[in-house]
Amino acid sequence: MNRNGQTVVGPPPGERAIVWSGFPVAGAVAGWVATLVAGWVASLPWAPFQGPFRLLASVADRPLTAVVAVAVGALAGLVLAFVAESEYVIVTVDRDEITVARGDSSQTVPRASVHAVFVDQKDLVVLGPNTEELVRRGGSLPKVARLAAVFRTYGYPWRPDGDPYRDHYRRWVEDSPDLPASINALLKARARALEKRDRADAADLRRELVRLGIVVRDQKDRQYWRRTRSTSGRPSRAEP
Repeated sequence: MNRNGQTVVGPPPGERAIVWSGFPVAGAVAGWVATLVAGWVASLPWAPFQGPFRLLASVADRPLTAVVAVAVGALAGLVLAFVAESEYVIVTVDRDEITVARGDSSQTVPRASVHAVFVDQKDLVVLGPNTEELVRRGGSLPKVARLAAVFRTYGYPWRPDGDPYRDHYRRWVEDSPDLPASINALLKARARALEKRDRADAADLRRELVRLGIVVRDQKDRQYWRRTRSTSGRPSRAEP
């Protein structure tokens, strides 16, 4: 949508409506169905969650059991809707800057600092003048065609073929002789964060590597790296 000379690109309103109404309804239905099949499932020795189903079967004939099960299911669906909402990536574009937000965090990059914009795997990426990554934001992205149209409308350097430096990456191996010890230490710490599925720590380490002139991308839990054009690129402005 357009407002105040900006274009905001996010999930279609219909999709959001389905998430916020459909998930709770589906959860409520699942809760009600669970009360009907609890006894049967509990009788199957190979079925998972035997404990909860046996407990539910033992109280299934009580008047409030179905009501409680429906309420719990609806609440679970509402929690899933909140999780889905937090994954949406909202992109605001105008002639002066780009803002990329997900959940309660956002990054803003001035137009003059934008060297290239593209989608890499499932991430929206903005590169700076020294080929450093100013933004790499994953999540539930808007449709690529919509992003491309908006960035082109405002004259940003959209790259339909993806990362222009994809051939510059090399796979990182522990204690790589091509990198100084400090960089290897950060990549080793990031490998541990990826193994633990600690996205916040992995993202922090990625930003630290960018400040030191190294861009890193992930592919099947492996890290690939390349050097920026120089180490003087300015990071984007992060907002809480």
